[in-house]
Amino acid sequence: MRYSVFTLMKQALAGHRGWGPAWRDAQPKPAYDVIIIGGGGHGLATAHYLAKTHGIANVAVIEKGWIGSGNAGRNTTIIRSNYLLPGNNPFYELSMKLWEGLEQDLNYNTMVSQRGVLNLYHSDGQRDAYARRGNAMRMHGVDAELLDRAGVRRMLPFLDFDNARFPIQGGLLQRRGGTARHDAVVWGYARAASDRGVDIIQNCEVTGFLRDGDRVTGVETTRGQIKANKVGMAVAGNTSRVAQMAGLRLPIESHVLQAFVSEAIKPFIPGVVTFGAGHFYISQSDKGGLVFGGDIDGYNSYAQRGNLPTVEEVCEGGMALMPAIGRVRMLRSWGGIMDMSMDGSPIIDHSPLAGLYLNAGWCYGGFKATPASGYCFAHLLARDESHPTASAYRLDRFATGHLLDEKGVGAQPNLH
Repeated sequence: MRYSVFTLMKQALAGHRGWGPAWRDAQPKPAYDVIIIGGGGHGLATAHYLAKTHGIANVAVIEKGWIGSGNAGRNTTIIRSNYLLPGNNPFYELSMKLWEGLEQDLNYNTMVSQRGVLNLYHSDGQRDAYARRGNAMRMHGVDAELLDRAGVRRMLPFLDFDNARFPIQGGLLQRRGGTARHDAVVWGYARAASDRGVDIIQNCEVTGFLRDGDRVTGVETTRGQIKANKVGMAVAGNTSRVAQMAGLRLPIESHVLQAFVSEAIKPFIPGVVTFGAGHFYISQSDKGGLVFGGDIDGYNSYAQRGNLPTVEEVCEGGMALMPAIGRVRMLRSWGGIMDMSMDGSPIIDHSPLAGLYLNAGWCYGGFKATPASGYCFAHLLARDESHPTASAYRLDRFATGHLLDEKGVGAQPNLH
């Protein structure tokens, strides 16, 4: 069924009794051309582009829970392409362009809202760093505006501009950035992939790999063996666990990232705002809640919950930036497991084992990268070569020294 205003009118006249399931809940077949482990945004996007762009539809997406149960439903929904380094900037701009046409591509309302992303700066040195980033963005054809204090005040007059410790001097604005509805993204990709013949298999956990020497030939699951010519991993914070089943030790650590949402209030924050004197970011959802977060918890964990010191630090950052939110009640919080790479940039590459491919190490960039990640991973799986836009995301860069240290803090995953 194609969604449209005419379909909606037809179903309304019929009492909305004719809507079918958005995707097929498939049973596993004995073998596939490609198996993708992980039914999150990256895995489902990969399956969609394999079928759409490369004509490979004999694909299974294996998810241990249900679609939307992982990090896809546990993030703060921000999309942007305001990156500095040549290895990152073109990739995230490809993702932004795919976001801009995603709803037409999937025939699904993913609620992409390009309301703007503003990174505040609080010192002359930070201003110069943002000017450099903005110039790098514009050299790659990405929109960027460097605002002074007056320009920021016109957009966001409720900020604390005269904080004695962190006075706001200006900000770097990407107007094309914004937010999207996180679970709608995975539902849309699942529906589009299923329509093209992809099998989406829920409640099917991978417990091991089938091997023929150094080649991976399939997976062991809680629903039996499934063979495949190629197996792609897109399991986010569980990358180390799943890779260990294949005997691999990857340059990735798992950390918890907490996020928070407040009670619903009237429209207050027009876009996405980040605090330059600490790691705090905030936007307002369509339902009215303030959605915000900060740094990862500094210790390794596979738990989907965090610690109280991080809650305190995030709230302190919010109060320093906009004291008015101190009157708003926090409604709930959650945690997602982040696959933090050594340099803070992702990996889209062959693994050391033939037939096994990696999509991992997304750190904070996972959600915003969803379309480009799936597009480039599908290219790798279909053609056995990296997409030009993702050519810097090689696994061996950690051995050769070709790191993509966007944040500039060295090979320390807990600091990225």
